[in-house]
Amino acid sequence: MNIPTADTLEHRLSGRLKMRHLTLLLQIDELGALTRVAQQMGTSQPAVTHALAELEDMFGVPLFERTGRGMTATAAGEVLLARARRMLHDVGALSREMAAVNAGRVAHLHVGAIPFIPGQMLSAALESTLPEGQRMTVTIHDGTSRSLMTMLRDHALDFVIGRASASLDMTGLQQQVLYYQSPRLITNRELAARLGQRRLDWHHLAELDWILEPAPAPLRDQVADMFLSAGVVPPQPLIESLSAKLTGEIIAARHRVVSIVPSDIAEELVRIAGVAVVPWSLQWTLSPIALFSLKERQKRDVDERFINSLKAYCEKHRTAYPPNRYQY
Repeated sequence: MNIPTADTLEHRLSGRLKMRHLTLLLQIDELGALTRVAQQMGTSQPAVTHALAELEDMFGVPLFERTGRGMTATAAGEVLLARARRMLHDVGALSREMAAVNAGRVAHLHVGAIPFIPGQMLSAALESTLPEGQRMTVTIHDGTSRSLMTMLRDHALDFVIGRASASLDMTGLQQQVLYYQSPRLITNRELAARLGQRRLDWHHLAELDWILEPAPAPLRDQVADMFLSAGVVPPQPLIESLSAKLTGEIIAARHRVVSIVPSDIAEELVRIAGVAVVPWSLQWTLSPIALFSLKERQKRDVDERFINSLKAYCEKHRTAYPPNRYQY
């Protein structure tokens, strides 16, 4: 194969690259065999083989190689796959945005959010993003900070509201710190009343049943560090959950179950699930909640409005849960 220059390749792609080529690449990467790709795409294997050969001729390099595990992307193939995902996500985003405009909306936003942020914050920010009389549509995706960052890099999201962490790969991303959360120990009302009559005892806490986020997670890591700092082996969770609502409902219904959640989430669960906050001050601060976006992506007017609305809400409410509210 003759490797083309950048100018030659750009000319080839502008005239020959089709969306079906991008879809084909992702299918080969996912399924690993041309026969399965042909079945999935409703075509013949020779047609798939021809399309792949056409792509490799276009780029002048092999994009996949056959191994004992099936079709595996080459280094050039990996680069193209990453771009293909982003391009297809951009097409999907364009489709939804045009559908929103055709339905009388101003724009469409894709927002990723970790579970342990207050729904009221996101709701209020979205509501005040646009002036009176203008409306937009929104798709909200939940997940861990790491999984949402992958979606952000693939152009599947416009923004991620997640927890900042030194362990996050920030390549190509930028962040704006929104606010800091304090940890609170929550349990059912009866156990909270008993625990509130005694001083914090990490040995006793380790013997209770815990609900924690699945590892790896910054909050879970910090809980483990607090037990280790007290000279106590961290407890293994009875239940792992990313759902704040389910965590609250399980805790309210059981006698020995506890969890540590951010203070604003604790307040929400007191209202909606009937849990209680143990009146202890845990002397540490969680990693900050931040807004993540792509450095390279040009922001629309609606994007800037959403950023400003979210920052304004957090600035207004950042003292809603002061760290000295609960003492022991």
